[in-house]
Formats: sequence, C-alpha cells, structure tokens
Amino acid sequence: MTQSLEQIIASASADFAACADAPSLENAKAKYLGKTGAVTDLLKGMATLSPEEKKTRGAEINRTKDAIEAALRARRDALAADALNAKLAAESIDVTLPGRGKGQGGIHPVIRTWQRVEEIFGSIGFDVADGPEIEADWFNFTALNNPPNHPARSMQDTFYVDMNGTDGLPLLLRTHTSPMQVRYARMHASDVTTKGKPIKVIAPGRTYRVDSDATHSPMFHQVEGLWIDENISFADLKGVYTDFLRRFFESDDLQVRFRPSYFPFTEPSAEIDMKFESGPLKGKWLEISGSGQVHPSVVRNFGLDPERYIGFAFGSGLERLTMLRYGIGDLRLFFEGDLRFLKQFA
Repeated sequence: MTQSLEQIIASASADFAACADAPSLENAKAKYLGKTGAVTDLLKGMATLSPEEKKTRGAEINRTKDAIEAALRARRDALAADALNAKLAAESIDVTLPGRGKGQGGIHPVIRTWQRVEEIFGSIGFDVADGPEIEADWFNFTALNNPPNHPARSMQDTFYVDMNGTDGLPLLLRTHTSPMQVRYARMHASDVTTKGKPIKVIAPGRTYRVDSDATHSPMFHQVEGLWIDENISFADLKGVYTDFLRRFFESDDLQVRFRPSYFPFTEPSAEIDMKFESGPLKGKWLEISGSGQVHPSVVRNFGLDPERYIGFAFGSGLERLTMLRYGIGDLRLFFEGDLRFLKQFA
C-alpha cells in the first residue's frame, strides 16, 4: 500500500518535470489532483474501510496529496523562473555600449532669419524694438495714416479683441510691427530734437491677419525698419536695403529694383523686388518688401516736425526671406512641427 502511494508521488513528480509550460503542467495536475485523478480515486476507495482503517488510510493519502502539491508548486516556480530568465535574456542591455545622449535641439529657420536680420542691421547702428502684440487701434492704424474706412480695419482682415482700449476703440492683434515704429519714435523724439540723435530702429516680431494658404498664415513674422533724421533721402533707403539683401543672401550676384506703389504711411512708396542671377531662382524678379519715405502725417504723429525731419521705412516678411534663403516652397512647413523638416536646420 505504502509503495503504491510512493509510486504515485514519483509518477506525478516525473510528469510535472516533463512539462515545458504552464498549460501542460495544469493538464498533468488534473491527472493526479483533478475530479477523476489518482488521489481522488484513492479517497473514493475508503468507503469500504472500517473506521480505524479510514483513519490510517486517510493520513497516508493526505501525505501523498501534500507531496504531489509540493512537487507541483516546485515545477510552477521553476517554469516561472525560466520564463523570467528568458525575458531578461531577450531584453538584456549591453552596459559596455556608450550611453545615448539627449537629442540636440536646433534654432527654428524663421528664428535664424530673425537673428540674422538683427545682426546685419545692428552692425550699421539700428536698435531693436519690441512691444505688445495686442495693440491699440491708434498705434496700429490711425497713427500710420490709415483712415477709419480702410479695408485693413475690416473684421474679415483683422483679429479684434473683445475689449476696448483707453480710447474706447477695440483692441486688436497687430497686423504689422509698424506700431512699434510709432511707439519707439514717440519715446525718442526728444533725443532727435535736443541731442540730434537720429531714430534708427528695426521692429521684428509676430503679426496676425485673417489669411491662410501655402504662402500666407494667420500668424507670421515681420521686420519693419525706420530711419528718421534731418537729411535722410530715398537714396539712403535704396543703399541700406540693397546692402542688407546682399549681405543676407551672401551674394553680390543679385539685382534690386524699387517699383512705384502705394502705402498710406509712406509717400512716395515703392515695392522692393530682387532678381537672382544664379541658382534655382535665376532670372526671376521676386517681391521682397514694401518701403517708402515716411508720410508727413506719420512724422507728425511721431511727435516731430515734418518740415524739418524726414526719413524712410520698410517692412519685410521673415518667412518670405527664410523661404528664399533656404528654397522652401510652402509656408505651412514652418508651423507644422515636423521633425523631418526641422532637423535640416539643426
């Protein structure tokens, strides 16, 4: 009897040891501990025994069951350990490899252009002005000789803010950086009149208009320039801006022309075009900026006497300069955050 129970234990241990995974181990368990298993059959056979025999036989069967369950637990633990070791081996890390550094960021191409513009104009004595992007109507339109019925003031062209300024007129997201020319000039007007110090400033920054396609964006960047003194002529504008373009594009091999145009804040006014003599844009005239001699009414709004002070202003889109410098065909690439595009400039 004792030998038979020992054989059951040995057989169960051998079957458990032969199982290679958890499902097969559960099947082997049922063979011995299930409803029709060997241990269950032994318990059923006790029905014909006397009370004394049941007591002895029951203790022997319980020891057999305990031994089988111990063998089952041991095999389960072994299979779990094997699975863990296999996972660790598959996911092993070679600690002798050099570490992976953090990815390096880069300057956005438009910001590269912004910095380059500041550097070029800074080298010839221009200050850099920065100011509010939520602007008052007077600075954005009225001070720049834009009449109240001008189309640029339409809700279809301009983002208005649902609140009014101190003058009772609605505030808006600035449509150009020209308001900073007004703010800067009014702050430094006394330097011009008392110290003879000219106003030389550029105003780069974000601007907003209701426009969006491959060459326009509701938010974009501009740089506007202003030079006011007693004897600043249109010839100075041509010289300064032509030199800027040649330095920005690092090429003397381009032509610049000033084509008559109209802007309410300058008179006379001109569109500035340039023409490349080599490269993929060879032979093409491209509009690059608006410019002109500052209108007398605007000079007066600066707090200066237009009979004595004169000067020029210009405005250029930083995205357009960037697109031409790097050969980019779609403005929207600047705002999509696609790393495949941005990594080219890192």
